[in-house]
Amino acid sequence: MEANWIFGIGTIFATLLGPIIAVQLQKYLEKRNESRNQKNWIFTTLMATRGSRLAPDHVRALNMIDLAFNGGRSSRRKASETDVLDTWRDYLDHLNTAITEANAERWFEKQQELLVLMLSAMAADLNLRYDRVLLRNGSYLPKGHSDLELDQQKLRHYAIEVLSGQQPINMRVTDFPFSEEMNNSQMKVQAGLADLLNGQGHLNIRIEPAGTMPSPESPPA
Repeated sequence: MEANWIFGIGTIFATLLGPIIAVQLQKYLEKRNESRNQKNWIFTTLMATRGSRLAPDHVRALNMIDLAFNGGRSSRRKASETDVLDTWRDYLDHLNTAITEANAERWFEKQQELLVLMLSAMAADLNLRYDRVLLRNGSYLPKGHSDLELDQQKLRHYAIEVLSGQQPINMRVTDFPFSEEMNNSQMKVQAGLADLLNGQGHLNIRIEPAGTMPSPESPPA
C-alpha cells in the first residue's frame, strides 16, 4: 500500500514537472547551440578573411567576440573562453596603436602574431585542431590585394595627419601653359612703359573734332 502511494505521488510530480523540465532543457540546448553557432561563425569568418583584415565581415566578427565568448556570466565562463578574451584584448590594444612610417613593418608583423594567437585560442575553445603554422601561413591573398590594403591603411594614416594639421601638403609647380605670342606682347608692353617712365618714349594722342562724334540719340552710320 505504501509503495503504491509513493508511486502515485511520483507519477503526479512527473506529470506536472515533466513538461516544465523538458521546456527548460530545450531552452538550455537551444541557447548552447546558439552560442556555439555564433562562435563557429566568428571563427570561420576570421579564418576566411585573415588575409584581408579590412573586409567588413572581418571587422564585424571581431566586434562580436566579447558577446559570443563571454559565457553569459563571468561565473560560468570557461577557461578557454577567458583565453580567447585575453588574446582579443591584446589584439585590440595593438590595433588601436598608431602606425608610423618608422614602425609600419614591425606593426604588421605583431598584428599577424596576435591574430594567430587569438585564432588558436578560439580553435581550442571549439575543440578544433589547428596548429599555429597553418593559421599563420594557410591563407591566400593575391599580392595586389595585399598592396591595396597596405596602401589604404597608409593613406588613411597620412590623411588624418594632414587634416589634423600635423603634416603639411607639399606643392611643387613643374610647368605653366606658355604662349610665345603672348610673352612677346607682354615684353613689348613692359618695354614701352619703361621707356615712357624714363622720358625716352612718347604717347600718341589723337584729338577728334566735336562734329565728328556720334550723337547719343542717333546711332553711328
